[in-house]
Amino acid sequence: MMIEIEVYAPGLRAESRLLELRGQMDLIPQVRYKVDTHHELVYFELDEPTEVSMKDVMEVFTNIGLQPRLVGQVPEELV
Repeated sequence: MMIEIEVYAPGLRAESRLLELRGQMDLIPQVRYKVDTHHELVYFELDEPTEVSMKDVMEVFTNIGLQPRLVGQVPEELV
């Protein structure tokens, strides 16, 4: 079962933030992601919900100084 998460992260357009995001995502290689810089959105895909928590996903952004906002609801598998 694949889980999809969409996060809005104001400030993500800055090149330095994108590089920092890449560095953070290298720490959780089991998560695939795609960045929409024009809308400051990041789309995540997880194959196994037990591998990563919602807290792990949000910390990717807070660790680089951004205030993330989940778009939609938290998937049941990550509650």
